Formats: sequence, structure tokens, C-alpha cells
Amino acid sequence: MNDDTRRLTDTAARLIAAAKKAGADAADAAVVRSLGRSVDVRLGKVEDTESSESEDLALRVFVGQRVATVSADVHADIDRLAERAVAMAKVSPEDRYASLAERERLAPDDGLDLDLYDPTTLPSERMVEEALSLEDAARAVSGVTNSGGASVSAGASGLVLVTSEGFVGEKMRSGFSRSVSVIAGEGTAMERDYDFDSRIHYGDLDAPDRIGRSAGERVVRRLNAGKVATGSYPIVFDPRVARGLIGSLVGAINGAAIARKTSFLMDRMGQPVLPVSVTILDEPLLTRRAGSRPFDGEGVRGETMALVEDGILKNWILDTATAKELGLTTNGRAARSSGGVSPSSTNVSVSPGAVTPEELIAEIGNGIYVHELIGQGTNLVTGDYSRGATGYMIENGRLTRPVSEFTIAGNLREMLLGLTLANDLDTRFSLVAPTMRVERMTVAGH
Repeated sequence: MNDDTRRLTDTAARLIAAAKKAGADAADAAVVRSLGRSVDVRLGKVEDTESSESEDLALRVFVGQRVATVSADVHADIDRLAERAVAMAKVSPEDRYASLAERERLAPDDGLDLDLYDPTTLPSERMVEEALSLEDAARAVSGVTNSGGASVSAGASGLVLVTSEGFVGEKMRSGFSRSVSVIAGEGTAMERDYDFDSRIHYGDLDAPDRIGRSAGERVVRRLNAGKVATGSYPIVFDPRVARGLIGSLVGAINGAAIARKTSFLMDRMGQPVLPVSVTILDEPLLTRRAGSRPFDGEGVRGETMALVEDGILKNWILDTATAKELGLTTNGRAARSSGGVSPSSTNVSVSPGAVTPEELIAEIGNGIYVHELIGQGTNLVTGDYSRGATGYMIENGRLTRPVSEFTIAGNLREMLLGLTLANDLDTRFSLVAPTMRVERMTVAGH
């Protein structure tokens, strides 16, 4: 334990002691320290450089079956913060499910290392060079006419969690990213696109010239987009948007949505929700992965869990309170925020299909390949799905002309059951999904 971690742990422990003194029956406290630096460039010039550092506290107290959460920066008066939290709890409505995680479920103190921290320090000069290289590579693509800018960032955060049940845990995470946005075309025919990479370890980042070139090629390909005739089409989702589709499924099996009865899948436990060939895992203990954590927001260690197995819905995503409300036990998926604790997934991965994206496209002959969605048209209560989209026509099994200004619509129950998956998994993200095909959706065009 280094000096910073020791100091944060001492602060969290003092918060717990102050809460007990103020009249709390139980409490947990998290202290987060964050450091970040970023450089933004546009058209070959540095536009902005930022450096930030913060330390924040979050205290959750229980008085009987009443609970309250308060947050502040590390300079707050700890005794007054604890007194305010207890006073808030005393006038809050009773919640018979509210409690800390049971002692026997708390993560062991075994020093589990998930390799989530890279101490690499980037000089400002190197960050500027990388950002300029990103933009230069994108602008060098023939057809690119302007730049939305490029950005390079690096940062780290450390969290300490202490509970009145005796749990003390700490974790550190680093993060590095590169991104660039460019424009092609002129006047009303302009198009914009981007590319990026984000990693826990600096050495895992894609090279600036590769990211920049990809962004340039993506935007140029979108030029001179045509229209789509209204009708019913097979739809292929690019991995960028396929992740959102699977994210809707994950949101619908979040225990909080089930407890509130606001999920279109609330009556589907043990029933098919995906094709029989598809399994979705949630894996919090993977090394070097964006969603990994040695313990959750309540101090519980989650294990690998099948959300969907061979197409069958197997588990809800649960924290302690939500699990109690549903008559179950937590599976270590609690996430903390300034507003308290709620269930959240970790590293979600979809099992790959047996074909390449090219084969998946070729199988349908004619359809639409969607690479960008617009708007918020997903209703997780009913499963109704309607989104603005842009993409490419699929003609004779090949991507051809770009198309835009159309809407795709369907219902998530039928869409998910009718998925066909490719094998192009990209493990950079906390939600890993390949290119996907929905056999038929309604398209509103012209």
C-alpha cells in the first residue's frame, strides 16, 4: 500500500467512524482520486491542453431500514458530512431491502492483480506529437476537406472502499486514448466520421497513423449518400452499433429494471431470448480489460456469469438491495456513483458466430449495412425499437453505395431472437459484440 492509498484508506475509515458516532447503524465509504491530462489539436495547431486532479468522497449510511448517500470533495468536514448523511437517512422513506453486502460475500484480501494500472507518464510534447500525427494521417486521405480535431489523453484513478462490516479494498486503473474526427465534402454534402482507440495500457494503443487513416477512409466512403426506398430489409449492424443493440439487452436484464417492472424481458427468465447458438458472459476478473474489477461497489467479488447461455436467459445483473427485492442473492455487480449503488455489468462478451463479416453480408444478397444510428428510439419497457440510421446498401452480397436519412424499426424481442453473428470480436471494449445481422426490419426511407 503506497502513501496515497494509505491516506485514502484512512479518510474512508474516518468517514465510517464519524457516521457511526452520528447514529448510523452501518455505513460504507468510498474515496476516489483521479488524475488526467489531455491535448486537443485542430488543423495542425494546439487548441487546448488540460490537466486535472480531484479527490472525492461518497458516504452511504443506514439507519434502521432507511438509507442516504452524500458526496463531497476530500476537503469537506468529515464529521459534518457524516451528520448530514445520518440526518438525511432519518427522514428518508424506509427501504426494507437496503443493507450492506453480507460479510460472508465480501471479497477476500488476496492481492488479486488484474493488471489494470500502467504507470507510463507521457510528456506533453509526446502527447502533442501524437495528436498531430493522428490528424495529419486523417487529413492525408484523399477527399478529406476539414478536421474536427484530434485528441490524446492519459489518466489514472484510484479507489478505496471501506465498510463497517470490516471490508477494506483498493484498486487502481489507468487509461490512455487517441481519437480524431474529420470532414469530407463541401457545403450541404459534407460528411463527418471518426476513429479512436482507448486502452488501459499505453503500449496496447493502435498507432496514430492507423487510427487517423481509418477515420479518413471512413468519412470519404460516406460521400454522395443516396436514399433508401421504404420497405422491409435484412439489416447488418456494424460492430459499433451492434454493441448498442446488445447493450439494450443488458439493460433489459439489469435487476433494477426487473424490480421496477420496466423491462420487456421481465417474464423471460429461463426462456429463449437469443438464438440457441449464442451465449453472453459477464466476466469481471479478466486481465487488462475495461470492465474488470477485483471487487464491486459493495466489496463483493463477482465471478464469471452467463447472462444468456445457448440462447436461454440465465441471470439478472444484481447488487445486494436489488437481489433482496427479487428474492435472490447478489452476484457482485454493484456500481457506485454519487447517487448511491446500483447494478451494472462488467465485461460483457457475445460468443462469436461461424462466419466472417463478408460471408454474413454475402449470404443475404440484398439489404442494408448500418454503421451509425441517430436518436434515442429504444423503449426497454415494450421492446419497441426505432432509430435513424446511415450506412451502405448491400447489393448482390456486397457493400455498394452509401445511404442516409432512413429509419429502421422493429421489436427487440424478435430482433434478438433472429440474430446471426459474425466472428469479428474486438476485445478493446467492456461490451464485446461482432457484426450482426437481423433477418428483417422495417425501413422508412423515401
